[in-house]
Amino acid sequence: MDAGTLMDAELSRLRSRRPEVCGAVLAGTDGLLIASDLPATEAAHLAALAAASFGLGQRFAQAATRGEFREHVVRTTDGQVVIYPAGQHALLTLVAGPDADPEELREEARAVARRTGGVFDAHRRGYDEPQPAIMAGPLAVRTPMATIPTNPLRRHTEHNRWHRPLI
Repeated sequence: MDAGTLMDAELSRLRSRRPEVCGAVLAGTDGLLIASDLPATEAAHLAALAAASFGLGQRFAQAATRGEFREHVVRTTDGQVVIYPAGQHALLTLVAGPDADPEELREEARAVARRTGGVFDAHRRGYDEPQPAIMAGPLAVRTPMATIPTNPLRRHTEHNRWHRPLI
C-alpha cells in the first residue's frame, strides 16, 4: 500500500467515525494538496488557505511567545473549519458541521494528524537533505555597449527594405 492510499484511508476512517465532519484535506505546509475527500477545486483552495493560515498562526504563536502552533479554528454560521499541524510538513484541515463538538473532535483529529503526518514525513525523507552544490562554469563574456552600432535603423539598403506585396 502506498503513502497516498494510506492517507486516503485515514481520512475516510475519520469521516466514518465522525459523521459531523463534512470533509477532510491533507495538505503540505507549502499549500499543495496531498489527499482529500472533497471536490478537487475546493480541496486545492482549502489546501492553499490552510497553509496561509498556518503561517499566520505560527507568527502569532511566536509573537505572543506562548509555544508552538497547535490548531486554528474558524467558526462560521454553518459549522467550523479546523487546521491541525500533521508532522513537520503537512496540515490536516477538517470541515465540520454545526453539531460538531470541538473537544471530542480535537483528540481524534490530532491522532489522525500524527499518523498521516508521520506517513507524509517518512515519504518525504530525502527531499529535505542538502543537495550537492552545483559547480558553475566560467561566466559568458558580454560584448561591451561601445561595439554595438548606435543607430542600426539608419542603414537603408535596397536589400533590407520592406516592400508591399503585389496584389
